[in-house]
Order: sequence, then C-alpha cells, then structure tokens
Amino acid sequence: MKKPRAAAGSRSRHRKQSSSQEGREKRALSSSQAKPSGPDAGLARRQEEVVLQASVSPYHLFRDTAEVTVLRKNLLSWYDLEKRDLPWRRQAEGEMDLDRRAYAVWVSEVMLQQTQVATVINYYTRWMQKWPTLQDLASASLEEVNQLWAGLGYYSRGRRLQEGARKQADSQTPLCQAAGVVDGNVVRVLCRVRAIGADPSSTLVSQHLWSLAQQLVDPARPGDFNQAAMELGATVCTPQRPRCSQCPMQSLCRAHQRVEREQLLASQSLPSSGDVEECAPNTGQCQLCAPPTEPWDQTLGVANFPRKASRRPPREECSATCVLEQPRAVGGARILLVQRPNSGLLAGLWEFPSVTVEPSRQHQPKALLQELQSWVGPLPATRLQHLGQVVHTFSHIKLTYQVYGLTLEEQTPVTTSLPGVRWLTREEFHTAAVSTAMKKVFRVYEGQQPGTCKGSRRSQVSTLSRQKKLSPGQKVLDSFFQPYTSAGAP
Repeated sequence: MKKPRAAAGSRSRHRKQSSSQEGREKRALSSSQAKPSGPDAGLARRQEEVVLQASVSPYHLFRDTAEVTVLRKNLLSWYDLEKRDLPWRRQAEGEMDLDRRAYAVWVSEVMLQQTQVATVINYYTRWMQKWPTLQDLASASLEEVNQLWAGLGYYSRGRRLQEGARKQADSQTPLCQAAGVVDGNVVRVLCRVRAIGADPSSTLVSQHLWSLAQQLVDPARPGDFNQAAMELGATVCTPQRPRCSQCPMQSLCRAHQRVEREQLLASQSLPSSGDVEECAPNTGQCQLCAPPTEPWDQTLGVANFPRKASRRPPREECSATCVLEQPRAVGGARILLVQRPNSGLLAGLWEFPSVTVEPSRQHQPKALLQELQSWVGPLPATRLQHLGQVVHTFSHIKLTYQVYGLTLEEQTPVTTSLPGVRWLTREEFHTAAVSTAMKKVFRVYEGQQPGTCKGSRRSQVSTLSRQKKLSPGQKVLDSFFQPYTSAGAP
C-alpha cells in the first residue's frame, strides 16, 4: 500500500522537530571538543595548556608533584578498602585480556551516564551475557541493541556504543589506554579539591577539568584511579551532605580549607576576606573562581562547589498517539507498532503511531486518524476513543501524549507490507525495543479495557467527570469519537 504523501510529510516534520535539538547538541559538542591530530597535536596541546594556565591562578592547579603523589596514594588506598562490589568491577578484575577488560568497563561507563547504579546492574549483566566481547557487539544489529537497551533511557548511548564498537573492530587498534576521565562525579570532586567556582559546563572550565584529570591519573593503575575518583563522588563527595570527615582527599581539598577558614572568621566575629587573596591577588578576578554575584554561602560549606550550571527548562510538546488493536487477528490479538527514524530522539525504537498536535483536543482525532491511515489504510473514525494522557520528560523535551485507542472488533484483519510496521502480540510488545514512554501509554490503554481491575468503573467515572467540564460543542465532538456506552466501551 502506497503511503499518502501528505501524511508522510507530517510524520517527517514531527520527527525532524524531535531530532533538531540533538543535532544542535552534536554540532556544539563536536566543535568544542575537536582536537588536532598528527604531528601538530602535541604542539596544540601545549599551546592550549599555556592559554589555560595564563587565564587562571596557580591556586586552582597542582604545581607540586609530591602533592599529586599523595593524592594518588590516598585515593587508591581508600578505594581498595571501600569500593562497592559491582558486576563490572568483578568482571574487569577477573579478566586477563586488557582489551576485553577495557570493553567491560567501557560498557558500564556508558550505561552509567545519567543513570543510577541500581538501575544499570541488570542491564549490564544481560548485555555482557549477550555480547561478551567488542567483536560480538560490533556484529549485532541496531534492533538488538535497542531491544536490550529499552527502558534504560538516553537511547542514543546504546546506538553510539555499538557504532564505536564497529569502528574499533575495524581499526584493530588496542582499546586499552591510560587516560583520565571526567564525569559528573569527577567534576564535583575536582571542583571542590581545587575550589573551582566558575560554571563547570563552560568551555574553559571543562578543558581545565580534563587537564587536571589527565595530570592526576595514576599511570600504574589508570583504570582503578578513574573508578576511585568516580566512586568518591558517588559515595562520599556527594552533591548534598558530603561526608568530608571520611574523605581521603580532605587534607588536599581547597573547599574544605575554605570552610575551616570561614568558620574561624565567624568564631572571631571578623568580616570574611573572601578567597581572592589566595587565588589571584594581582590579576583581578580569576576565571575559575565563582563570580562576585555569587558570594560564599556559609550554610552550604563545601557544597558551594561546583557552581550549579544554569539549565533551560525543557520545551513542551504534545503528541497524539493511538493503540490500534486487532483482537481477531490470526494467531491472537495484535497491536500496531511503527519504527522511528534511525537518527534523532528515540532513534530506531518502536512506538504506537503518533503525530505532533496542538494541546487542544479539538483537531487531534482527525490528525491522528490520517497518521493511522497512512500506515494501514481506511479505518473507522467513529471507533477512535480518547483514553487519557501520559506526561514524559526527556532531557530537553516535556512531552504530553494524548492517548487514544481503536479496536477493530468487526473488521477484517488488517495487514500491511510497509517497512517499519509490525503487528505484535501483547507479550511481544513487552520485550520489543520500545521506550518507557510507550509502556506508560500502553498501561493507560490496558487500564481502560473491560474485564480488568482498572476497567469499566473507573472509565465511567472519568468519562462523567470529563463531560461535566466540557462545553456543549466539545461534548458533541467527544460523543462523535466515543460511540459506545461506558458499559460496552472497548
């Protein structure tokens, strides 16, 4: 069946809107992190270090090699005693092949970006059972990767992890290298240890933090050192209520020294002299210090560092989505899923047919019906029923899904040969590569089906309460798309 051009165009616009933000972020990231290669790389790095050092005070640097040696020793000794027992650490410790060990750590670190350890453990275990080596992952399909990743969030991580595995497998270069790392936990630790109060998301501060991490990493135990720095931020040097008395870096921590000095000044009833005399007495405001508009907060202590980056609130969008079900399909009931493009938001995942709409429900049914018909052909408009809504917040989008249902009770089973379309059983849906948002949508649909504990009574109550709030014109429109009585609603 040929898809109508107009409907295909609306779907394309919907998905381009979703992917435009990610495209801008990729371009910004690549431009800010682009590094020269070849013979000029070393010179460029040295020039960059000179620029960084000229723009900041030595107060924020590690100039004493003995101090670096003490920091490494204290941090690694603490890690050896206090580290959590985690599956990727057990796997790395028991693996003699350095490349396989590096791959195991790599997978864990990608999964742990913006995601808590407790959530990652089961995903990591299943991933390593399915793809124990980098070569295994490189030969996997994107569909398989998305299916295992489903529910973990930030889905581009899985896609990029596989892309990286393929490039690495083709290059045949060693995966294991000694290098410092910077994640959210390490940012917090370094900002406190060196009293960095400027915005950590700025290019200058970010470059400075990477330079510090590379300077500090222990060449003899680089992997353990990086794990130790992240572990310290996750368990001791936490965002709120850090446990400074248990920190192996306390004697070297500029933030802790500042707290002690401020407490001493307060006990002597002396005015605070600030931090400038220790930071940049002759050069004016240091670019790594907090701006004058953000004075020291005595109640926060070391949590004055790092400065919280200003974040834009996520933009709000509305989407109408429909669970289309064939109860009488051959082999049992089936629901329709369509695949998203291979780039942009939720790339390659499967979803219920959806279309971007205005928040007002007045024109949603018509737009959604056109989207459905572009996939499966003519459908009965009178069976389209509004069931509720789901709000799901992505990193930069707050998306409200208006949930509709359409059950083809008396229709000849619909088939389609279009690419990117699937009819799945309910059991297959729960194991497919679908997002958490779509699982929420399906729960709304299931809750409105007769014979369930969430069914008809709640549907009657919600319908009555909704109709009380509708204008006469909206009631007519609502009744047009909901012809069944509450007792017989699908």
